[in-house]
Amino acid sequence: MKQVNTQQQGFTLIELIIVIVILGILSAFALPRFADLGGDARAASMNGALGAVRSAAAIAHSAYLADGNNPASVTLEGTAIAITNGYPTEASILLAAQIDASDYSIKPATPAAGTVTIQANGATTPATCQFTYQEAAAGAAPTVVATLTNCD
Repeated sequence: MKQVNTQQQGFTLIELIIVIVILGILSAFALPRFADLGGDARAASMNGALGAVRSAAAIAHSAYLADGNNPASVTLEGTAIAITNGYPTEASILLAAQIDASDYSIKPATPAAGTVTIQANGATTPATCQFTYQEAAAGAAPTVVATLTNCD
């Protein structure tokens, strides 16, 4: 009698089902962890913009002091930045910090009255994911107030 050598190739049906079940269980635990990365990304973006505004104000103030404490504007990276009380105006802080209005919601759209508010695009409640730049008063630094409690 002749013996036939057959080798098993591939996986059996039961092995495939067990692997699919294990992957399903793992994904049930892993999916919620990665599902809401949008809020974290918006918060990180807002923290970056906040840091850029604070740094730009400090750099513009340094340029103001270096230019003799009385220029109406300073030049940063080839861009004229309007100055009031030694710091950038609310309209020019966006230029100084190189904040693109298409990346954020700027309130008001044309800054006036000494205050500009930058909000995250896509936040469920924009008022909980924003910061406000208040132009410097005489003898004081500008005020930057952040509310980054819920950027989901």
